[in-house]
Amino acid sequence: MAPPRMSVCKSFSSLFKGSSLKFGKSWVSNQHRRGLYDVIIVGGGMVGSALACALGSDSKLQDKKILVLEAGDKVKLEENLGLYSNRVSTISPGSQNLLENIGAWKHIENMRAKSFRRMQVWDACGDGYVTFEGSDDLQHEVVMGHVVENNVLVKALELQLEELKSKIDVLYKTKLKEIQIPWDNENCNWIEIALEDGQTLSTRLLVGADGHNSFTRKQADVECITYDYKQNGVVATLGISETTDNNVAWQRFLPNGPIALLPLTTNKSSLVWSTTTEEAMKLVSLPERQFVETLNEALTGDLENNSISRMASHLMHNAISTIQPDYLGLQMPPKIEYVEENSLASFPLGLNQASYYVKHRLALIGDAAHRIHPLAGQGVNLGFSDVQCLVKELRLAAVDGQDIGSLEHLLKYETARQREVTLMMAATHGLNSLFSTSFIPLVVLRNLGFQLTNALNPLKKQIVQYAMK
Repeated sequence: MAPPRMSVCKSFSSLFKGSSLKFGKSWVSNQHRRGLYDVIIVGGGMVGSALACALGSDSKLQDKKILVLEAGDKVKLEENLGLYSNRVSTISPGSQNLLENIGAWKHIENMRAKSFRRMQVWDACGDGYVTFEGSDDLQHEVVMGHVVENNVLVKALELQLEELKSKIDVLYKTKLKEIQIPWDNENCNWIEIALEDGQTLSTRLLVGADGHNSFTRKQADVECITYDYKQNGVVATLGISETTDNNVAWQRFLPNGPIALLPLTTNKSSLVWSTTTEEAMKLVSLPERQFVETLNEALTGDLENNSISRMASHLMHNAISTIQPDYLGLQMPPKIEYVEENSLASFPLGLNQASYYVKHRLALIGDAAHRIHPLAGQGVNLGFSDVQCLVKELRLAAVDGQDIGSLEHLLKYETARQREVTLMMAATHGLNSLFSTSFIPLVVLRNLGFQLTNALNPLKKQIVQYAMK
């Protein structure tokens, strides 16, 4: 019997006031099994498909029978090769390594991805900023990450699943109806699931990778903290004024939320603008020319800048420049010329944290386990880290000849992932709260903090190394 666990909901309740708990409903059935699998993954998106490919590619798990259930159809990217999606992800070098190891990165390279080598973050309420650059042991400039459209990622993983079809079954347009989970019998070898088409399947391990509204999580009665930021993310594909290397990721903190400009090509960028729900609705309703003007003002305008903060930042900059003559000043992002047709959209932002990531014969990964604010660009990278950690524990179980669905092994995955996710979640929530104010003392402190961080190269290097994992 596994040791009892303390719910992370209690430790997070003080951070997220006004949050609510979501519960699921279990089901019991004696229906006849029509399919037996070692692992069934619910959700064939980026994280769920990556897990399937990782399991199918692992030499120690070659004898495992794997099934992916995807509610939607295959991505039809071929029909829109000339259009860029407005939903993108920043892929860290660590996530790239995972995608390379499972064979999916070659498909992405055959489609499209844009690298970036530098990132600049600055405050609209002052002159404080930080510039991050990747470098190797010889101090050569290296790629900090890639910007990849979500549909390109999914398509690449679909292509890799096709290559692994002898080891992995995939059912598209297939929805889960109910789940029977054997909580009261640690020795039970199966979870049973019912599909909407009437099929019943059995598995030794059920993995929920079905997003932040996870049906799997709800059916498993896993409590979940939810927090509504009362913000929306405004996204669009943008044309920039000049053709350049366009290898910088830009992020500016505005009083209502951060705005980010991510490179797509030499003359296109992707917008992720977090702002109040009310402002987001106004932005997406603006005529294109007016939206572009508002966007350029938000990126480069002298917004909410006060004399006290400016003076403090200026003094700090002069002091640092004396010590570091090569100290760079604040750079400005490229000017936006147009918005691609039908690319402007908005979606709500929220936080989710499952109290447990695992139960007997069940594991949650990706947004089904956790969802954070997008300001750090780490959402899908956390999901890919889930994949790497879970596969590691399943491999160890298989090598030891033990049950891959046992709680003993799954708990090691949960402990490792909750530790990292909790830190990232607290950091992004704290940063969003810190910068969502124009209170002058806080503005001065955060601008000085930016300047000081920018001057401390060892600290910046540690931050970059963590972000590139």
